[in-house]
Amino acid sequence: MQKRDLSFWQMWNLSFGFFGVQIAYALQSANISRIFATLGADPHDLSFFWILPPLMGMIVQPLVGTWSDKTWCRWGRRKPYLYVGALVAVAVMAFLPNAGSLGLTVKMAMSFGLIMLMLLDTSINMAMQPFKMMVGDLVNERQKAKAYSIQSLLCNAGSLVGYLFPYIFTWIGISNVAPEGVIPDSVIYSFYVGAAILILCVLYTGATVKEMDPKEYAAFHNIQEQQANKEEKQNLLQLLLHAPKAFWQIGLVQFFSWVAFLYMWTYTNGGIAETIWGTTDVASAGYQAAGDWVGVLFAVQAVGSILWAMVLPMFKNVKVGYAVSLVLGGLGFVSTAMIHDQYLLFISYLLIGCGWAAMLAMPFALLTNSLSGSSMGAYLGLFNCTICLPQIIAALLGGLLLKLVGGEQIMMLVVAGVSLFIGAVAVFGIQTKKVE
Repeated sequence: MQKRDLSFWQMWNLSFGFFGVQIAYALQSANISRIFATLGADPHDLSFFWILPPLMGMIVQPLVGTWSDKTWCRWGRRKPYLYVGALVAVAVMAFLPNAGSLGLTVKMAMSFGLIMLMLLDTSINMAMQPFKMMVGDLVNERQKAKAYSIQSLLCNAGSLVGYLFPYIFTWIGISNVAPEGVIPDSVIYSFYVGAAILILCVLYTGATVKEMDPKEYAAFHNIQEQQANKEEKQNLLQLLLHAPKAFWQIGLVQFFSWVAFLYMWTYTNGGIAETIWGTTDVASAGYQAAGDWVGVLFAVQAVGSILWAMVLPMFKNVKVGYAVSLVLGGLGFVSTAMIHDQYLLFISYLLIGCGWAAMLAMPFALLTNSLSGSSMGAYLGLFNCTICLPQIIAALLGGLLLKLVGGEQIMMLVVAGVSLFIGAVAVFGIQTKKVE
């Protein structure tokens, strides 16, 4: 079967729902440490709250991938999981930021918040994975890099919006401070609006994208019936044992990359509150102002990612482009410890965005060209463990490392930078194909 090309707008529609999902993910990434610190969590325990999101990703995404590989129904193959994940995410986004407004004790409020965080990340993972799979399903090898670049663009645009919401709501006059233990209205309204955009974007992709039927899919991916039956009988462990080399080689780079960004999400708020606003009091206006500024900085990172994504195709050697991106990101992290002006931090986060751009586009484009179509979803779900496992390990070690660097949260961003430098070295161990 001739593998037809998709138009730009077909690839755009394929990933447009990712824009809404990423708004939800950005709100979670930028505000979870702020939310739990406001509820009363100790800074040395903050990283433990970040274990749940990647843990749920490790459980949910391989299952969604495996189940959706075998799902063929009137609503599609991947889309049913997209709809369920989005609906649950919308419901949870209405509850999570209200954890401190229900009259609960500090312990009960944090327990409620943890349950909501677990459900939110489960649902976001469930909604996010189908977009990666549908590109692998519906786009030919020649266009995959372009399709994932479009997905990366929409991902960063969603991040930009989600990160800026609390700052924008504060700017238009919505309160950014609240009684002790209560989340400010600027954060609560951000989650409400993000939930509304999420469901609208997902419904748009659902209405504009038609998935292939089983026969068309098999022909498109050159899957023989005997091969498909053999792969369907393999469980996740067997598939993992027979994974292509690229799976493990890219996974090593992923490990050091995601350790770095877990520490960014966990410690940026406390780090810049200490170095820029000179406070560690979570109830103070300065700490909450730092929380809003985190959203601005993460938005700057998203802008840096968009700009760098345009530069990446200019590298003739893929591995050099990947490694340079991670080195620039590492320099951005290390520089945060030397800066005491909130606006100069823009330079740091623009550089961090270079590393993020490479992490979003390159691993999946490289991997999907090495995979069989019949197990595409299962392998992409398993590959998500190379994103989740390093975050769990980093979260478990976060409190210990924070003590080793003297309890200064900004120094955890230096640790993140060193991790990205190691990831850049690991890039040169990837064995790539000419099809890249």
